[in-house]
Amino acid sequence: MIIPTLRQLQFLVALGETGSFSRAAEACHVTQPTLSAGIRELEDLLGVKLAEREARGASLTHAGEIALARASALLNDAHALVQAVQSAGALLTGPFHLGAIPTIAPFVLPQTVRALNTAYPDLKLYLHEDRTARLIDQLRTRTLDAALIALPWDTPGIETMTLLDDEFLFAAPANHPLAAKNGLAPEDLADENLLLLEDGHCLRDHALSICRMPTGARKDQVAATSLGTLVNMIAGGLGVSLLPKLAVDHGLNVGSDVAVREFVQPVIGRRIGIAWRAGSPREADARKVGEVIREQLTATAA
Repeated sequence: MIIPTLRQLQFLVALGETGSFSRAAEACHVTQPTLSAGIRELEDLLGVKLAEREARGASLTHAGEIALARASALLNDAHALVQAVQSAGALLTGPFHLGAIPTIAPFVLPQTVRALNTAYPDLKLYLHEDRTARLIDQLRTRTLDAALIALPWDTPGIETMTLLDDEFLFAAPANHPLAAKNGLAPEDLADENLLLLEDGHCLRDHALSICRMPTGARKDQVAATSLGTLVNMIAGGLGVSLLPKLAVDHGLNVGSDVAVREFVQPVIGRRIGIAWRAGSPREADARKVGEVIREQLTATAA
């Protein structure tokens, strides 16, 4: 009897989790035609239709839902088998895929990699940078073991551990009136041209929340693709913004033409956390990675 491959089952699980052939292909790091062909091969093998291809995505049939539940269990067992054999009970050995959002990755990962390589020489750490929604998809499809994201991010099947609170700092051109104001508060930004990151960056929503603006505000405004671009826009006199203290303290290049100030009452803009799939055999590893990151950032702050 011919049985499905683990790769075919992974494609099915990704499709069921994302509801989209394109997003499932991204999560599995394959092209969409490759994933579609794999699903068709699985359907031919089982002799039943598993997915309905729709104009705006895909949905699983009743048979597909049954197959999804069994496939998830089989993949979980397969991953647990690999991890158990590779680690043989040891913590942080073998391959570990760690994701991070762009507003965290450059400021946390360099020192994290050095610390983990020193403490766990048998660990093979693979790094992936992407936006939160895609990282969550990759956790669900088991292409990532853990991910550094901004909290809160409440989603079924994902567990998190908070690592630190990240303060927001005010940033403006050096000659801006607010750069010299005493008792600076978020309310002072109400009438300012607030510069933001593009839609899809959770830091954008956090900044809007601090300034009490609706999430969909200023969609017609030019937005930055990265924190570095945001700083350049501030330096060019296009407006003011909020910058995470984590980035400012750990490598974000802010020149003398940009004034960066704390608010009179510290503003916690976001919480940095590590996330993993509920029930993952790498949960202990994910927690340990989080502890190492917390230790590194605490030591740097001291």
